[in-house]
Amino acid sequence: MRRAEGLTRRRVLGGAAGLAAVAVALPAEAQALVTPELAAWRAQAARVTITRDDWGIPHIAGRTDADAVFGMIYAQAEDDFNRIERNYLVSLGRLAEAEGESAIWQDLRQRLFVDPETLKRDYAKSPAWLRGLMRAWADGLNYFLATHPGVRPRVLTRFEPWMPLSFSEGSIGGDIERVPLSQLEAFYGGHPMEMTDEELGLLFREPRGSNGFAIAPNHTRNGHALLLINPHTSFFFRSEQHVTSGEGLNAYGAATWGQFFIYQGFNANAGWMHTSSGVDNVDEFAETIVTGPDGRRSYRHGGTLRPVTTKKITLSYRTADGGRARRAFTTYATHHGPIVREADGRWIAFALMNKPVEALQQSFLRTKVRDYAGFLDVAAFKANSSNNTLFADSKGEIAFLVPQFMPVRDDRFDYRRPVDGSDPATGWRGLHSLASLPQAVNPENGWVFNTNNWPWTAAGADSPRAADHPRYFDQAGENPRGPQAIRVLTARRDFTPRTLIEAAFDPYLTAFARLLPGLATAWDKLPDDDPRKAALSGPVALLRGWNHRWAADSAPTSLAVFWGEALWARTLQAARDAGMSVWDYMADRATDAQRLESLTEAVDRLTQDFGGWRVPWGEINRFQRNDGEIVQKFDDAKPSRSVPFTSAQWGSLASFGARRHPGTKRYYGTSGNSFVAVVEFGPRLRAWAITAGGASGHPGSPHFNDQAERYANGDLRPVYFYPDDLKGHIERTYHPGRPSAG
Repeated sequence: MRRAEGLTRRRVLGGAAGLAAVAVALPAEAQALVTPELAAWRAQAARVTITRDDWGIPHIAGRTDADAVFGMIYAQAEDDFNRIERNYLVSLGRLAEAEGESAIWQDLRQRLFVDPETLKRDYAKSPAWLRGLMRAWADGLNYFLATHPGVRPRVLTRFEPWMPLSFSEGSIGGDIERVPLSQLEAFYGGHPMEMTDEELGLLFREPRGSNGFAIAPNHTRNGHALLLINPHTSFFFRSEQHVTSGEGLNAYGAATWGQFFIYQGFNANAGWMHTSSGVDNVDEFAETIVTGPDGRRSYRHGGTLRPVTTKKITLSYRTADGGRARRAFTTYATHHGPIVREADGRWIAFALMNKPVEALQQSFLRTKVRDYAGFLDVAAFKANSSNNTLFADSKGEIAFLVPQFMPVRDDRFDYRRPVDGSDPATGWRGLHSLASLPQAVNPENGWVFNTNNWPWTAAGADSPRAADHPRYFDQAGENPRGPQAIRVLTARRDFTPRTLIEAAFDPYLTAFARLLPGLATAWDKLPDDDPRKAALSGPVALLRGWNHRWAADSAPTSLAVFWGEALWARTLQAARDAGMSVWDYMADRATDAQRLESLTEAVDRLTQDFGGWRVPWGEINRFQRNDGEIVQKFDDAKPSRSVPFTSAQWGSLASFGARRHPGTKRYYGTSGNSFVAVVEFGPRLRAWAITAGGASGHPGSPHFNDQAERYANGDLRPVYFYPDDLKGHIERTYHPGRPSAG
């Protein structure tokens, strides 16, 4: 007994979860040490069953929604606690406590908008049902730590119920990332700094976003609506799960690590797919600051002066020797939002959606809707700010919707740049009604889509019209995936799940079909005695004879990608200066010299790295998963798998964002197709899905990389949605905290 007491005393230093971790392992005669909290966790765990299928996907069943949430987050923690913790270190503004002072500005940016004390008050005022889910979330994570003493959190040894309010949407990145960290540091750090090339958009950046298609019954062979779910995120960003309860929850899909709702997925009656939107609902206001004789600051608004709000924020960070230090900041805000930088002598306030309670309600409740009317009821929270939605249901309804959080603004002003905060006319005037937003609901053409492009082609001829809406409803424009989506969606009127999967992996690259004729023309115009005429004749002939389709054995794909990357770098600044997309500039404004110089560079790079310029694309473009780290190291000497599809940059619907990494010549993917699913909403739902790599984040697990081959081949596996689907495919069944063979 003395040994148990000693162990318990040492674990108390790690928090209450540490005490519970030891208590749960104690022999029967020591059960008096079991805390009431641990007993409650055990009781809830007994009401939850986790069934792992033969791909390691967890199917969670709880008596209540809260029980299901408890089991859902517990299963996530089993698969990758590290990613859960990191997401909350970011969302809570505590990343520097794990990664050091270099992360302090990211934390400060977060804490300008996310105040833990405010979130605690928001939690207390939340609806009782939502508080119950948040408590179950915290209990599930704390129970996981209690029953897994070998898991060592970097910072968060105890999870509190209010914390999910800091991370209430499931999108990658988010509105807050538009605040440039260099300028935040310049303002609050007190030293001038130039914006980085990345912040200025001067570096190649892999497109982040997604594809979503919804197809009406009149365009399908079986007469059932179909939905394509194809998020393009960093790999291993979400967990594939199936969550059910005795209170009607029955959702399958991708949940962002640490969240208790299926972000992109479906239930038996309806499905929802979110794509990053190009709407402009985040604004900067240039404030005129006046300092009074007493040193207090005010800002002009109309004919009045308003006091600048000040708030002290103290942040902790990890020191080089593993200790802790603190930095305090006095921050400023106006009614428009926090001050994030200074420009041309004026302070810039940043306005974005900050409705955590409504956002969390909307995120969870939409997973239980049964049809489009129910989806709209939930959308009335108007707490989705960054994502379009593609929707389909078993009634045959389909829809394309833009984010519901859309401030009403005066369209005379250009909100792409800071507007004059002293002019009341620039301010937000409430939110748009749902009916006034661009949308396409049950269009006659029979399909809707979005590829992170503008909404004006979402339903072909039945799309919303740009002329009917303010300019701020689109800042993205078109991208090469848009025409490709229209191409595959108009190719047939008899879609099946299989042909929809084929459309999602159609290899045609619209960007190169548009760009390469200009290269051929530039080469044709070269005089015969120009050295480039002979040097580039072979590469030009190879590209001229290409069908603009990616393939693992395609050498033209390799040459085209290397050429496109070189031309992109040569034209990026000029395109930005001209206010054009880089694709448009490359096609319409690039000079013959730029096109030919880029081809020479591509040939030289291929020859240097691979011994020649005729290299099959699959030899270069690879999927490799070596470890469970969030940022993994790649190695040409280690096993990897060829991937035939390219970056979305070139119009590929199936996206594989790959590049060279330190010490490699091959390209290794880190983003793009992550979770892909196709769903058919018949009387009995059918679905197929694939997850990059595998369901587990642990290299020792058989499910760490067991889906890699199917992922690379676009070979989606059947989803085990109903109990009879799951029968015969069960790896084990257990209650949280007490795993057993099943």
